[in-house]
Amino acid sequence: MPKVLIPLADGFEEVEAVALVDVLRRAGIEVVTAGLHSGPVVSARGIKVIPDAAIDGVSADDFDMIVLPGGQPGSDNLNADERVRALIKDFYGKGKLTGAICAAPYVLANTGILAGKHVTAFPSYSDKLGTALYEESSVVEDGNILTSRGPGTALCFGLAIAEKLAGKEKARSIKEAMLLQKCCD
Repeated sequence: MPKVLIPLADGFEEVEAVALVDVLRRAGIEVVTAGLHSGPVVSARGIKVIPDAAIDGVSADDFDMIVLPGGQPGSDNLNADERVRALIKDFYGKGKLTGAICAAPYVLANTGILAGKHVTAFPSYSDKLGTALYEESSVVEDGNILTSRGPGTALCFGLAIAEKLAGKEKARSIKEAMLLQKCCD
């Protein structure tokens, strides 16, 4: 069974994080949320989430993908955390899938892994992506990097990840069951 790591920092965008967890678990993918500190993590709008694990207890070797939810100050908190940046580099260096949505692609850019890659992000972050090639698509895939734009594209992003890890048929069945046929084309 594929396994995905979603780090959660205070100020994360709740729609993006929860939508990703939901879609991926529907696809039979194991998802582990990891907090940057012990106890609940508080979202951008004050929702408290209890992560499955602590970031100190995870290793890229145990996962197939890392996905960063956006939001502010969540993305800044992820960017400031050396453990998160080390994990991103480790995942990418091992050829594993690496993803981010909304503001979080700038965290990937700050690790150097987006240089020359086609990516997307929340529009106001398009100029914070270094030498990445910004596109205005809902989801952009370039090699082992997947990026998405924001809360409104979170379900589509989850489906794109599900397709990569669980197959096209599984993603299609989830899309139909969630009544997303017209939304994520």
